[in-house]
Amino acid sequence: MKIKNIDSIEVLDSRGRPTLCTTVVLDDGCKGTAFVPSGASTGSLEAHELRDNEERYGGLGVQNASENAKKLLEDLDNKRADDQASIDKLLIEIDGTSNKSKIGANAILSVSIACTRAAANSLNLNLYEYLNILYKKQSNLHTEMSMPRPMLNIFNGGSHSNNDVDIQEFMIIPSSDYSFRDGLMNSVSVYTALKRRLSSNGLSVSVGDEGGFSPNLGSTENVLEEIIASIKDAGLKHNKDMFIALDCAATELFDSGIYTLTGENKKMQSDEMVEYIQKLIEKYEITSVEDPFDEKDWKAWQSLTEICKDTQIVGDDIFVTQKDLLNKGITTNAANAILIKPNQVGTITECFETIKLAQENNIKTIISHRSGETEDSFIADLSVAVDAKQIKTGAPARSDRTAKYNRLLMIENELYP
Repeated sequence: MKIKNIDSIEVLDSRGRPTLCTTVVLDDGCKGTAFVPSGASTGSLEAHELRDNEERYGGLGVQNASENAKKLLEDLDNKRADDQASIDKLLIEIDGTSNKSKIGANAILSVSIACTRAAANSLNLNLYEYLNILYKKQSNLHTEMSMPRPMLNIFNGGSHSNNDVDIQEFMIIPSSDYSFRDGLMNSVSVYTALKRRLSSNGLSVSVGDEGGFSPNLGSTENVLEEIIASIKDAGLKHNKDMFIALDCAATELFDSGIYTLTGENKKMQSDEMVEYIQKLIEKYEITSVEDPFDEKDWKAWQSLTEICKDTQIVGDDIFVTQKDLLNKGITTNAANAILIKPNQVGTITECFETIKLAQENNIKTIISHRSGETEDSFIADLSVAVDAKQIKTGAPARSDRTAKYNRLLMIENELYP
């Protein structure tokens, strides 16, 4: 199964922005194709997404990244597609920069993922089975495959919408007592109940980047009250059948040492923001909070993690899927969970390394989409393969989001017929 060709073209993501579609072809005729997502609120230390910065597509074109992906054949020709660690190591060395800015992390990731698909096809294995084999080999962990609990973003605020709600994502998580299929079904019931409630109050039910509703509701508490009411309307119990999670994307709210919540007319220093988040957690029994503080506000992260020991405190912008940053978080007790986004780091091997470090240190892992997504369902297979337990991939709406849920339904049917 040796690499014989690499092709890459410019396609569109769910926001109408260009992204890459790259195909790796093997000498046995098998192929693997990968699309690359893109974020809206991004951490400053993420691997570099190469854009053309020319007139076409408002400077967002990826033709240079596409050409870079194709040129990688010069170094990958005749390399075995199933030697993922060696391929990814070579890709990193060819780029030669600390953040993959020469070739572009988008070009590198597209080839890295395409190789996994090509190898899985050549071996006649499901992608999740092949990724599980790879992860066990590279991590030396005896990782079992499992179905993740979905985290569904049903209300969008912040940079994912143009409403007056400051918190970026309001999510629901079905109880682990349910199968994936039944948990997803219950989540859809809450989503549709929320739509009915908003509509009956004359509010917009148009959706944001990740499929969640995004009318003006003014405050975080107003949104939470609506979601809890929707859980009840769906015939379910809050904090028993369905749980609530937040992604604050607080780096977007932070400037010159102050957190500003425009919709609530609040300006807070770090200690006040800690108190604000703590009160939300306690009042609304919130089970998970992502990025409650700026990516550099480590002291606030440590404080909340210490105070709210039973709450999942998730690092995204603070860790950006990179093991060195996660190691700092482990050492300083700055969070107890990490979001895993392959395009933040650039190769599958590096993702595996970060996941391994998390699992060895009792840090919970959540495989995650980006706000600019495609129909590619790779992260669904990845979440099963590495026993992540959780996946975050948007509302149960928009095909860029439901592609992941539908893939997981198919996987569940294969694993638990």
